Amino acid sequence: MIEYFQLLLGDQLEWGYPLLGFLCCIAISYVFLVKRYTQLKLRNMKPLLFLVGLGLLYITAGSPLADISQLSLSLHMTQMSVLYFLIPPILFLGIPDQLFNHVSQVLKSNRISKLFFAPKIALYVFAALFFMYHLPFVITILSKSAPIHSGYIFVLFLLSLGMWWPIAAPDSNQRLCRSEMKRYAFLSGIILMPACLWLILLAVIDMGNSSSISQTTAPYCSPSQADSFSLLPFPFNTKFDQLMAGIVMLGLHKTGLMVTFKLGDKFRPSAPSS
Repeated sequence: MIEYFQLLLGDQLEWGYPLLGFLCCIAISYVFLVKRYTQLKLRNMKPLLFLVGLGLLYITAGSPLADISQLSLSLHMTQMSVLYFLIPPILFLGIPDQLFNHVSQVLKSNRISKLFFAPKIALYVFAALFFMYHLPFVITILSKSAPIHSGYIFVLFLLSLGMWWPIAAPDSNQRLCRSEMKRYAFLSGIILMPACLWLILLAVIDMGNSSSISQTTAPYCSPSQADSFSLLPFPFNTKFDQLMAGIVMLGLHKTGLMVTFKLGDKFRPSAPSS
């Protein structure tokens, strides 16, 4: 399979070694801080979650899979959804309360959330930029400059961190109460819905050619092979690919919410017995 994509993309398949080095530094620092300021073992759920989150971040943003995903809209939306809907809450929930509180004290702030945009503002801005990202004329502009494209992706990731903070903050005291979390989760689903429906609607009514967006995203990986998506096997080279892209985004966003709620309940301190 890898040989197939190497043949398809030529020398474009690359490992992001700078990102790997950066994430390894974060992982080493995290392990040191966990051992120094908490009583947790590395096999505990929280450290495992954080390290898994870092691994997923590298796979989705720094491995050859990031290049391969650009050849298919459904694979591309899977990559983007994992990056923005799964990784942020996993990273947040993987930070122990004790470590979070210590960092807060060092920074002399009891609200690290100030480092991010206000959650609802982050949600609205993220939804707008995410929708725009998949408009053909915006993709065309971004594809002409790798630094601008990378900056756009980075801004989206920062916004996704702010977006997930109210329901996945490391400190359970900074999360919304259960009823407010449900309302916020419902709001996030409504706000992000247009981006999903845009892809599904185009596929259902067959507006133009369903591969048009795929043709536009392909130059990210291999500008000389913009039509390489047509060589992919069924169903990645049909109108069903675009339909799957919208469905995948809806499914992974819902999955991210379910995982966050379930793990949040698991890590929430039990009420003291009377």
